[in-house]
Amino acid sequence: MIHTIIGDDLQLAHSGQQALNGVSLQVEQGEFFAIIGPNGSGKTTLLRSLAGTAAPDRGTIRILGQNIEDYSRRDLARKMALVPQLPDQDFTFTVREVVLMGRSPHLGLLRMESRRDHDIARRSMEATRIEHLADRRMHQLSGGEKQRVMIARALTQDPAIMLLDEPTSSLDLAHQIRLMDLLERLKKELEITVVMVAHDLNLAALYGDRLLLLRDGRADQTGPPSEVLTFDNLERAFGCVLLVDESPVDGLPRVNIIPGRHLDRD
Repeated sequence: MIHTIIGDDLQLAHSGQQALNGVSLQVEQGEFFAIIGPNGSGKTTLLRSLAGTAAPDRGTIRILGQNIEDYSRRDLARKMALVPQLPDQDFTFTVREVVLMGRSPHLGLLRMESRRDHDIARRSMEATRIEHLADRRMHQLSGGEKQRVMIARALTQDPAIMLLDEPTSSLDLAHQIRLMDLLERLKKELEITVVMVAHDLNLAALYGDRLLLLRDGRADQTGPPSEVLTFDNLERAFGCVLLVDESPVDGLPRVNIIPGRHLDRD
């Protein structure tokens, strides 16, 4: 089995607070790996550590068999692309210009894009189905369109691994499904390893091959959705009563919130 990412005993503190406390994980090649957990459990911190933007205080990270510290920032960007949560500010660049920025780690000394760079950017827009938006400016786009642009920019880096931080958090239901279907298609067609921080447990169950449940900066459970999304695991992690049953569509776990008024007893 080929592991694209190995994290061992990762520890990281912010302002005296332990954000990661001995987290270990292995992500396999071509896997859709979802990181879940309550707010403050360390999900984004872990993703930033895997991306090389937040160095752990202790522990090691290996990307494609090489210690992350041995990569230059430029070389790491050729292997791995990070799609952060959408920024509040709107770019004035066109979609084509933003997508082409993904070629930056591959540019030569003159920093000028070649015909090949433009071709790669065009294919990335085609793959994410935004080629018709190429001349539009970012501030003119919807949230779902902007998210697809950022994924196209990440694809233009030609990465083996794509990291995404809650990419569906600001999208409506239709755009959430379209975006997740896009990521699944890119995983299958381009054999990209996808690591995603997920807020929605049901989306994680539907698309994730394996899940990592974080609790208080620790890896509480790792495994397929059916093993991780259980009543006991989720009640322990989230501190509330949840009903876990099987989806009638595919038999995967389905998580239902139980309102407090249904738990009250006179």
